[in-house]
Amino acid sequence: MTTLELVGAVLFAIALIHTFSTKLFHSLARRHPRHAGLFHLLGEVEVVFGFWAFVLILAMALVAGGEAAINYAQTRHYTEPLFVFVVMVIAASRPVLDAVRDLLAFLARLAPVRAEVALCWLGLALVPLGGSLITEPAAMTLAALMLAPQAFRPGIPNTLKYGALGVLFVNISIGGTLTSYAAPPVLMVASAWGWDSAFMASTFGWRAALAVLINATVMTMLLRPHLTPHDTVADVQMPVLVSLVHLSLLAGVVLLAHYPVLFIGLFLLFLGYTQAYPKHQSPLILKEGLLVGFFLAGLVVLGGMQQWWLQPLVSSLEPTALFFGALALTAITDNAALTYLGSLIDGLSDHAKYMLVAGAVGGGGLTIIANAPNPAGAALLRDGFRDGSIGMGGLFLGALAPTCVAAAMFLI
Repeated sequence: MTTLELVGAVLFAIALIHTFSTKLFHSLARRHPRHAGLFHLLGEVEVVFGFWAFVLILAMALVAGGEAAINYAQTRHYTEPLFVFVVMVIAASRPVLDAVRDLLAFLARLAPVRAEVALCWLGLALVPLGGSLITEPAAMTLAALMLAPQAFRPGIPNTLKYGALGVLFVNISIGGTLTSYAAPPVLMVASAWGWDSAFMASTFGWRAALAVLINATVMTMLLRPHLTPHDTVADVQMPVLVSLVHLSLLAGVVLLAHYPVLFIGLFLLFLGYTQAYPKHQSPLILKEGLLVGFFLAGLVVLGGMQQWWLQPLVSSLEPTALFFGALALTAITDNAALTYLGSLIDGLSDHAKYMLVAGAVGGGGLTIIANAPNPAGAALLRDGFRDGSIGMGGLFLGALAPTCVAAAMFLI
């Protein structure tokens, strides 16, 4: 352990504590209105890791020199934060949302239950499983926006909202395991371990699908008494060509997820198109997307200094202990970072590899930082909670039961 590694570990721990203390800063903003702006800023979950990442870079500059700090920041890989930002904005655009709403409304009409109940179930089950095709960040964005006016509106008890949020986060984390490219923790090991989509579907996929269906069904039954038809604003009919352009750009970004130069180019084309046809657009969620990207970039910077203690810990565990260790560690560190470190360990058995990834995706709903799409869901749904903020304790408790269901399925 070097001095920089110790500093990185301490700042990472402080960032974790800060993440669980965001409600405290909101209360401080009310008590001290003179500095309310600063406290509100520090109370934004998406700001936490970005803020402490800057502190880490400054500390590195003081300890090792400015050149070393700049070199460290430049050698991090920011493809995932950039991709999540881009896919969030495009997936939340009005033509894409209208297309998804139309599809879900059609399926809801076929269901033998009330439409609002069917829509809630589809948002908690079908859309997360669809993340295996369109990637988890896109699925999280669509599911959050679909569920917001139903399960996260005023009048629904906060405990049920936390339960629904926990189910959504867990189902998104495990719902992307039917393919080898959609879930960040799977993507980190798929190439190194030779896992293709057929392997993922036969090994992880069916277990994940059953857990998703169980979680969504139980949560929908709990929400059912509170679900009522909500009014929709009559919109001008979306031209088919506009919808096809947006969906094609979204598909292009998903296919080029590993090539930031190309998918950012498509994003710039998307921005130009939305300006050219403004009457078919709603305001883009640029602020929310940028905040989520900032959060994930900060996690990349801070997480890069944790390898010295994480990798020996992971490599020292037996398969069953590795599963529960990964499940627990995922709550305090990004699950993709955890599986990436696992891919660097030589001599892991096939059983240990399975247990590592199963634990990492199974625990992906326990905290905001556990899975890359979680900050996106939190940014889009937090206004539905009391004081406009999501308590980390409430999220953990809400995700506990669906996490146990996922863990049981993966251990079968």
